[in-house]
Amino acid sequence: MKSLHPILRQYLLALVLLSSGLMIACQQESQGLTMGELNELAMAYAAAWSSQDSERLASYYARNGFLRINDGDPSVGREAVTETARSFMSAFPDMVISLVELRRVDDEVQFHWHWTGTYTGPGGNGNAVDLRGYEQWTLDDDGLILQSLGYYDETEYQRQLNAGQ
Repeated sequence: MKSLHPILRQYLLALVLLSSGLMIACQQESQGLTMGELNELAMAYAAAWSSQDSERLASYYARNGFLRINDGDPSVGREAVTETARSFMSAFPDMVISLVELRRVDDEVQFHWHWTGTYTGPGGNGNAVDLRGYEQWTLDDDGLILQSLGYYDETEYQRQLNAGQ
């Protein structure tokens, strides 16, 4: 390459770098959804959490998918995910989940969210919650959630939930 004209050498180097970048982009797309598609999924998922329709939320999970929150017992399968979502939706009838940020980390997706709601459901005390957290998703080939590992600050949640008592 040393004997090549400097402009031709720069051209070939640029071509190699461009080819490498295209190969990486093609590999990432073939491994799952594009970032645009993931963003659409995340927005629809957040809307489903906010909808008070637990079956709608569970429809984003593979039949054998699971949701686990803060290293608790996992809700395995759509029926169990439906029940877990229903418990949150019942306790917080005005619950709103919004997308804060979406990250692709290796083969997983991190869905960072903001949750607000008022504990006015059965046994509720009227306290508001305002939390941030995230779910780490593993998706199947159809773009459904195989596993969601959810995390939020449990101590802060309990503090807000029990404030003034």
